[in-house]
Amino acid sequence: MTTSHETTSVETTAADLDAAYLDPALPVADRVADLVGRMTLAEKVGQMMQLDPRGSVRGLIEEQHVGSILHTSPALVREAHAITAGTRLRIPLLIAEDCIHGHSFFEGATIFPTQLGMAASWNPELVERAARITAVEVAATGIHWTFSPVLCIARDLRWGRVSETFGEDPFLIGELASAMVKGYQGHGLTDPTAILATAKHFAGYSETQGGRDATEADISRRKLTAWFLPPFERVAREGCATFMLGYQSMDGTPITVNDWLLTDVLRGEWGYTGTLVTDWDNVGRMVWEQQIQPDYAHAAAAAVRAGNDVIMTTPQFFEGAQEAVASGLLDEAAIDAAVARILTLKFELGLFEDPRRPDDARIAQVLGIPEHESVNLELTRRSVVLLRNEGVLPLAGGCTAGDDERAVAPAGAERKRVLVVGPNAHDTDAQLGDWAGRSGQVDWLPDGQPRHMIETVLDGLRRRTPEGWEVSYARGADILTLAPDPEGDFFPDGQPRPQVVMPCEPDEALIAEAVAAAQESDYVVAVVGDRIELIGEGRSTATLELIGGQVALLDALAATGTPLVVVLVASKPHVLPDSALHADAVVWAANPGMRGGQAIAEILLGLVEPSGRLPLTFARHVGQQPTFYNQLRGQHGTRYADLTQRPAFAFGHGLSYTTLEYDDLQVLTPAVGPSDEVRARVTLRNTGSRPALETVQVYVSDLVTTTMWAESELKAYRQVTVEPGQSVVVDLTLPVSACSIVDAQARRVVEPGEFELRVGPSSVRESQLTARFTVEG
Repeated sequence: MTTSHETTSVETTAADLDAAYLDPALPVADRVADLVGRMTLAEKVGQMMQLDPRGSVRGLIEEQHVGSILHTSPALVREAHAITAGTRLRIPLLIAEDCIHGHSFFEGATIFPTQLGMAASWNPELVERAARITAVEVAATGIHWTFSPVLCIARDLRWGRVSETFGEDPFLIGELASAMVKGYQGHGLTDPTAILATAKHFAGYSETQGGRDATEADISRRKLTAWFLPPFERVAREGCATFMLGYQSMDGTPITVNDWLLTDVLRGEWGYTGTLVTDWDNVGRMVWEQQIQPDYAHAAAAAVRAGNDVIMTTPQFFEGAQEAVASGLLDEAAIDAAVARILTLKFELGLFEDPRRPDDARIAQVLGIPEHESVNLELTRRSVVLLRNEGVLPLAGGCTAGDDERAVAPAGAERKRVLVVGPNAHDTDAQLGDWAGRSGQVDWLPDGQPRHMIETVLDGLRRRTPEGWEVSYARGADILTLAPDPEGDFFPDGQPRPQVVMPCEPDEALIAEAVAAAQESDYVVAVVGDRIELIGEGRSTATLELIGGQVALLDALAATGTPLVVVLVASKPHVLPDSALHADAVVWAANPGMRGGQAIAEILLGLVEPSGRLPLTFARHVGQQPTFYNQLRGQHGTRYADLTQRPAFAFGHGLSYTTLEYDDLQVLTPAVGPSDEVRARVTLRNTGSRPALETVQVYVSDLVTTTMWAESELKAYRQVTVEPGQSVVVDLTLPVSACSIVDAQARRVVEPGEFELRVGPSSVRESQLTARFTVEG
């Protein structure tokens, strides 16, 4: 056990201006070593702690020497910076926040579509730009660290955190997560606009049982290596500064103390030298919930030995870790190693020279500015997916842009009456989604984000329909009410329990009003989905149906015969009733953020071409869970005895306002070696009258494998603009190394043999062209 240097460090004060750790000319490693040597055990343990202030920061900083705080109001951020400047060693704080799709809880910040919405763009460049904007806005407000991006794979759609993911495909997740990390961290941590990115939740957290949040994830090491780890490995090797651990256990071991995952794989095989942070009270949960540690001393010792650095929101870690050292459960050297990694981050950020406090002038210059809004709008437009269209869209055959916000109808077109109906047509909270404004995680934005910055679907159509068109509104249905949880208002760790959702019964008066208005209209735009009370951590759902009065409303609207456009503003794919599946058009917009209403209105009116593609699969019924396209071969049959297994809408699906034909797929390298590239080309022809931005998707099937493998997997894609009547030859390239499998020994290998290249507009086999190539041994 190392010495704590308590005697000498107590005599050291911040007045020692010649202390080596204060010299920016010295190497970071030297500064870290000097500072660790001056710290007491209590100061070192405090440096590992990350706590939420819950109304006060002074005690956390002065008594517990806390090294990081999170979920801190703007006023307390300023106070925390000021108090830290007066401490003995003046070690700056790391201030963290869940800036998931924008600066979530800062009034006036730019709020983008949720991560799932971003994924529907299939556009890493736009995702990187959104993350860069978020970093610029976040850094101005005195926050250094975002707990984003989420690299979990969405498979069971009942899980409450589907909206935080990039969908179901490891390759697409890796592309978008890499872009987001680059956006957050910029050109390096010395950039004052860079913030720390966090890859979470490492690893397998989303593979829940029954969709229940934080349950045992029954995943073999081979399965982890095959699908869940590749996105994490990519961002680890690319320099993502921090990793956050999942809540779940695997094979009876919580991730927090999973030595194979943290030591053998992350620190060992991948050589990761960054910082690990537990998720909320993961260390405490081993005592009070998972019950695998007898007390906080043992829990602290286990967590530190496993390689955890920052212990999130376990206040008892302060006494527990010190007790563990005193009793011999834990060598102080392990604490020194963790503290060194934390201090390295702080030195690399330059916080000892500039603690990056809130800058009012900078906030005024960068927060929610038009340039950021413009990128937000572009990303939102690209995130909207047209799932079905029987010719009703674009409305009235399509409009053109006018001199102001209003569209211009085609010459000679009649004035139209549009009914906008549904509980999410004018609900700003549902549109922003989770981790934004008043979604429940913080209490300092009771009114949410500024209303004038948010455009709902109703707003968008009212502002943009052509002069003389009539836009009316009827609510039509309610979704839910809330009731207290019968198990009590608080969890055992003191956190508040979410209230229980009670679905509303269909309201006959609301439906009758909507039906009467629909019968007098030329088009009905029904905006349905879920609410923030059904989204997020601890809020998984037992059903995927649209709850409350929504199905009854859609059934009644469909019966009127008025052309019906269903717009889904929702955190996840829902199981849709026939009245929606057979509607004249169906649009999915996830939770589209502040500019969602504008983007949706522009697409419905034909001012913007739809280009989004699904990053995950829509199930036809809840019994299909888990739902994902890259299933393993070997199932008996292709359906249930009573119901189909075919999805309602497949991964990669999305329509345009034109018709496109794929033709003449050629593999230019019919025989390749393991270090070569597969090169191919396909001809894309626009046979319609409108331009399209097509996402050409490339899937690979290894036709014979030594171990069970997916029938096909996405390995590349290209986004191509094709004008009406134009043919474009699209060149496609992918490394042979991407055609790998994970064998029975959990080794990633490329096996010699015959492969099939499948190219098309989605993962649906029938829509793809195929050609073969051979990998030679």
